[in-house]
Amino acid sequence: MRKKQKLTLAYRPIGFVLGWTGGALAGLAFQTTWKALRHEDDAPDALDRDRGWGEVLLAAAVQGAIFAVVRSAVDRSGAKAIERATGTWPSDNGKGGRD
Repeated sequence: MRKKQKLTLAYRPIGFVLGWTGGALAGLAFQTTWKALRHEDDAPDALDRDRGWGEVLLAAAVQGAIFAVVRSAVDRSGAKAIERATGTWPSDNGKGGRD
């Protein structure tokens, strides 16, 4: 087994923890952002009967954007840290890595 394959396997638990942490951070960021945008503690859910389509879709779009940005930032930071520590980029697709 090549070094890159071993590293990718070893990175998976780290990636899981980073993903979980990123999700928690994104949730907090979304709550803070929604409170600033709408001055409400709770964002509407798709099944909230008393909320209109516009509110529900706006909340979903803001939440999706925040989660995507936070996930990318966390994943990228973790990969860069692994690369600095080992000299190898931890990816399954083989793009951009150094062997």
